[in-house]
Amino acid sequence: MTSLPTESPEQSLEHGRGWIFLIDVVVLAVAGVAAAQAFTWLLHHCQSLFLVTVAGNQPRLGLPTKEGLLHEIIGSRGVWGIPLATTLGGLLSGVIVYGLAPEAEGHGTDAVVGAFHRMGGYIRARVPFVKMVASAITIGSGGSAGQEGPIALISAGVGSIYAGLFHRSERHRRLLVLIGMAAGFSAIFRSPIGSAFFAVEVLYSDMEFEAGALLYVLLAAVIAYALNGAIVGWAPLFRVPDNLSVTHMSDFIAYAVLGLTSGILGGLLPNIFYRARDAFRALPIPPHFKPAIGGLAVGLLGLKLPQILGGGYGWIQEAIDGHIVFSLLGLLVFAKMIALSLTVSSGGSGGVFAPGLFMGAMWGGFLAHVFHMPTAAMAVVGMAAVFGGAARVPIATMFMVTEMTNGYDLLVPTALAVIFSFLVQDLVVRTMKYKSLYEQQVSGRINSPAHMAGTLLKGGSSIGGQ
Repeated sequence: MTSLPTESPEQSLEHGRGWIFLIDVVVLAVAGVAAAQAFTWLLHHCQSLFLVTVAGNQPRLGLPTKEGLLHEIIGSRGVWGIPLATTLGGLLSGVIVYGLAPEAEGHGTDAVVGAFHRMGGYIRARVPFVKMVASAITIGSGGSAGQEGPIALISAGVGSIYAGLFHRSERHRRLLVLIGMAAGFSAIFRSPIGSAFFAVEVLYSDMEFEAGALLYVLLAAVIAYALNGAIVGWAPLFRVPDNLSVTHMSDFIAYAVLGLTSGILGGLLPNIFYRARDAFRALPIPPHFKPAIGGLAVGLLGLKLPQILGGGYGWIQEAIDGHIVFSLLGLLVFAKMIALSLTVSSGGSGGVFAPGLFMGAMWGGFLAHVFHMPTAAMAVVGMAAVFGGAARVPIATMFMVTEMTNGYDLLVPTALAVIFSFLVQDLVVRTMKYKSLYEQQVSGRINSPAHMAGTLLKGGSSIGGQ
């Protein structure tokens, strides 16, 4: 590995080059918004092409805040066009990814984490563009995946390209990759604080942060949020009722149970996901065609359970509103787990964040019926609890879900559930092969090759000079 430069971003500020670095932050914030808008535009057109033109239907995929539909339109061809669309989307995605940039397969965020730790922040220049096209096709054709992984790799890749164009050091390139990722996240999810914490927390599976980078990623995320809001508006992604605050001691018991059970789901999810990946890798056929097999399976599953198609934001809103029946809520948790694994573990291109939120919302809605609690409150808290445990990013997920729903009244019960989920998930996965949805995470800073190299040079200094 190339030796890390001895000067940290903070030392750059002290030596008079601070304005240049701040300009880097602003440029990447703008680039993150541009990447998010371009990806959203391309995704919208892929949905129109595959699900409307090819399949002859328009499933319930979107949100009112993003000009999506909360009702399903079945065309004259019936629902049988759905497997055709998902299979074709998987085939095209596989050919594009494995023909041009195999590292763009999968959910994307893991590639960013691996690049930070092991590649000096370097991401090939073609990867963001391949990821954008392949992910838009995968998700737009009905593949069960989300936008988190794609925008993470796209915007982080822009940061890597920028670092190369302007000859930034390896240490700065690592930081610019995190800044780009935070900006893209903030623009897609309208969550500046949560996106900043995600960028510095997702690197590690234990409770550690890349704390020296937090100031910069937070600035980029806030700028991206402001610019994106000026373009598309300021409404949170999901609508929740007002006055969802906790009013009885018994409510905390329900949220604690939600957290404990979410930790079990959070331990199960990465093991199903990666064991499916291992099974697909063992198939004796070229990898180009494996996403088509996963797409076909998802399409067939979608004939009975159309809720599992796409990221499922529209159905998350339906769960929050209490419009999904009790018997279906529990089923959808595991159906989505399987659909996500078929789509992304087969080599398809898409994120795991939206499906994780989907599972959490359904599980929260299910337990709301059990405890006779408000469905909206339990669904929102469940979103944070399941993904926060499965991905081992409890703090970031807590803030992201709060900002995405404007559910600040639920911040305390969300914190309770996420903490329990994280702790239980840690216990559950100790005897399992896979510990987290992000396989490239290392347990702590001392285990990161980036910090090992930095320690050899500066006695423990890191990307942030700590």
